[in-house]
Amino acid sequence: MSAYVFNPQAKVFYRPIDAALRWCNLIHYETQIMQAAWSRPEELAALFPQWPGLCATTEKIYDAVRNGDLPYGCLGISVPLGSYVEPFQLTIRHSDLRRWMETHYPDHKPVFLFESGEDAPAKVSLGTFLSLKADRDELSRELTVQQRHLQEVLADLESIGFERDGLKALAETNGQLSERSELTYHNIIGALVSLFLDHSPAGKPLSVFKNQAAIVDAIIARYKDKPGLSKRTLDEKFAAANRSLNRNR
Repeated sequence: MSAYVFNPQAKVFYRPIDAALRWCNLIHYETQIMQAAWSRPEELAALFPQWPGLCATTEKIYDAVRNGDLPYGCLGISVPLGSYVEPFQLTIRHSDLRRWMETHYPDHKPVFLFESGEDAPAKVSLGTFLSLKADRDELSRELTVQQRHLQEVLADLESIGFERDGLKALAETNGQLSERSELTYHNIIGALVSLFLDHSPAGKPLSVFKNQAAIVDAIIARYKDKPGLSKRTLDEKFAAANRSLNRNR
């Protein structure tokens, strides 16, 4: 029976920056790169001018994801193409990345995806496989919990009678909101933002959003073509809503 060979660079899934630095053979600088740039891929060229290929390779991966050439997921769990995933939660499975590279970059054989000197599938010990599977199962359970919390938050929003269309109709009918209506409007927005960023009595986050900036980014990603939903406008409205809500406590 042939022995299994463990590839120390291989993982079950990768964030784009994980895959890019391995593709560029920069694994020895992984800690330095991840500390500086894992959440700011757009600044790679400025952060690491000595490795121009790192920025180019990362952009190739993001471009493949954006154009539907490369399946992706959230924290290791696959999602349908076109689904919005927070950049810091975006992941790509090892098998999907390998197939994409075989198709689009057949001359590239980075060692983290391909064994040296052959195209045989990567081998891994049973113990390593079980350990990686346990990590993936734990991430899957955490994602399920977060999705359940999000559904609970949405149910709470519905129960307090938040009616966006009603507010829009009121604005269109009356032209400009009265002082009382504007106060109500700000308080509702402030309450929603606070609720999305709050925690349960057990300390569990009530949503997948970690801060107000993440909420703004998600709104822009989903409704970028809608008037009045620019980053500047959202930041201003959220700030006014927070001030209004805090003033009335």
